Amino acid sequence: MKHRPQDPLALDIASLCQNAETLTGTWPLISMKRLGADLTAADDGARPAGAHPLVTWRVQGSLRPLRGGGDQCVIEVSADARVVLRCQRCLTPMAWPLTVERRYAFVGSEDEAAEVDPDNDDEDVLVLARRFDLRELIEDELILALPIVPRHDVCPQPLAQVVFDDEVADPPAPHPFAALAALRKRGGEGDADG
Repeated sequence: MKHRPQDPLALDIASLCQNAETLTGTWPLISMKRLGADLTAADDGARPAGAHPLVTWRVQGSLRPLRGGGDQCVIEVSADARVVLRCQRCLTPMAWPLTVERRYAFVGSEDEAAEVDPDNDDEDVLVLARRFDLRELIEDELILALPIVPRHDVCPQPLAQVVFDDEVADPPAPHPFAALAALRKRGGEGDADG
């Protein structure tokens, strides 16, 4: 029987694991609509016209023996992309590398997934589906890898000092006890004369 190539947008996870297959590829970043929506505002001419960044990905399937017998599908997923974000300090575009490396174990039902140790940070547990969209999974992981507040380590230009009109126009407020000190000083001088 001839083996058909896998479609990463409708991946047969069980077959991938049983055959210990490795798939690799690239997708244009613009094909990831949710991730692209976060990035388009930052890319103000930072990239040459017509150049679209790519997401490079790899997935490796394998079977892991279970204690009670049988095997469990496990996939290792990695992805890399270089995105343009807006520095929140100087507000200029900046290149940011995104890297994802994750392992996923597959179970037969939601009930089985709920029984898995929630503190296991080594891998995520997903329910095995007949067809699996790998691009959607990788997009989710890249979104989670975005920095909360992107900023340069050292901004390329010095930050401009912002002075507000009300800071310049208003003189500093007098100290609340300045008037009392002045009265006391005046009162002390009158006692010395009399």
